[in-house]
Amino acid sequence: MARRPRDIARAIHGWVTERPPMRAFLWGLAAALALPPVHLLPALLFSVPAFLRLIGAARGIARVMLLGWLYGFGLALAGLYWITEPVLTEAATFWWLVPFAAPAIAAAVAVYTIFPALAAYCVKPGFGRLLVFAGVWELSNIAQQFFFSGFPWNYWGTDWAMPGLAGDIFIQPAALVSVHGLSLFTVILAGLPQFRRRGLLLLAAGLVLWGGYGWMRLQTRVPPAGPTLALVQPNLPEPPNFSRAALEATWQRLLAMSSAGLNAGATAIIWPEAASPWQLDSDAGARAQLAAVTGTAPVLAGSLRVLSPTDFRNALVVLAGPGPALATYDKWKLVPFGEYTPKWIPLKIIPDLLGGGFTPGTGPKTITVDGLPPFGPMICYEDVFPGEMVDEAHRPSWLVVITDDSWFGNSSGPYQHFTDARLRAVEEGLPLARTANSGPSAMIDSHGHVTASLPLGARGVLVAALPGALPPTFFSRLGLKIPVILGVVSVVSGALTSALL
Repeated sequence: MARRPRDIARAIHGWVTERPPMRAFLWGLAAALALPPVHLLPALLFSVPAFLRLIGAARGIARVMLLGWLYGFGLALAGLYWITEPVLTEAATFWWLVPFAAPAIAAAVAVYTIFPALAAYCVKPGFGRLLVFAGVWELSNIAQQFFFSGFPWNYWGTDWAMPGLAGDIFIQPAALVSVHGLSLFTVILAGLPQFRRRGLLLLAAGLVLWGGYGWMRLQTRVPPAGPTLALVQPNLPEPPNFSRAALEATWQRLLAMSSAGLNAGATAIIWPEAASPWQLDSDAGARAQLAAVTGTAPVLAGSLRVLSPTDFRNALVVLAGPGPALATYDKWKLVPFGEYTPKWIPLKIIPDLLGGGFTPGTGPKTITVDGLPPFGPMICYEDVFPGEMVDEAHRPSWLVVITDDSWFGNSSGPYQHFTDARLRAVEEGLPLARTANSGPSAMIDSHGHVTASLPLGARGVLVAALPGALPPTFFSRLGLKIPVILGVVSVVSGALTSALL
């Protein structure tokens, strides 16, 4: 006799209930629903308390480490599945990586979840355990930003950057504490339902205070807008076609879209990462053709720079007329496995075109050219590193991000990346112009509010005024010291609370 669906569901539930490691993995998967672009934040209200209960019921450090790793693996696997997309574009060469890319990265990232699990296990149940867990979770996130070349992706603080007014409100505390501080507060709030009625009251009060601060900060007047910019989103295919005809077609598309932007009232033009098919810093003929269309209007173009047969740079080149480049910026936070292979990996996992990979630049930079306020450039992946990408000694008036997320298709990857750009604007109190090959391209004000945008997968020119800057934020002045201090305070307070109560 065939079993009824209800009986099957009960059997599966019983099987999972009897296996805490499986439950840890599934709760990690569930927690990923809170990440962009889904933003289902209530999932954390179930996932975090359930994970803490699993830790409390565990017997022995080895079991806790396994539970922590499995929870982190589920979270990272669901949040980073899109890493397989660029591998598929080079499947003829890297076919063997397809089943391993996302699980391998997720397995490495999951190690960082072991530490808060162990810390919570060492503290008796109660509010102190939650504070210790949240503090070590945040400190582990900060470590993730630096160790093994750094991969600060999918922090829970990004969950709040949902589209619309609610997102604008709840990301405002990043101006004080950065995305790391938002993650700390998120873990604490998510763990409160385990304390029943008292916890739910504290959760409600925390959300009111958080939202109240965000609403008040949004009332701060933003200075008048600056120049009008044309953000060119050409939606070029990936991987690129390097035939002469295809390169020429790309060039003509960029010229035509730049002309359209100027005709629409823009005074400067921004191209996405690696958009130019020619090396603009060394190709006088290409600069002359560009100047014939754009005149002396500033053009900020993503372009490859080749300084020697073994020295390739992923660069932003600033032009204004047919003469030499006014300024260049070389990307210095390179993408592991995409732009270089870390020395601790025995295999070469980058396209053959790059030889040994890109050479990194020298670090953050503020560029000053006639016709534009001083700006701080970032290329692609660099905008996910809070507190590292702005030269605070020579503070810019606005930020520029050029990127190419088309490698990731219509997945969650481009949306997660876009969220980071909004948070960098809030943290620094600076407007940000984001130009992406396939989108989303956007003008973002110094509150992280999107004032104009082009959607993912579209081709077009976004012409928008650059919003004004706010005074330096608390976080921009003190940097990552703030979230580190908050994390330590949370751990110490939790340990003392647990010892005294």
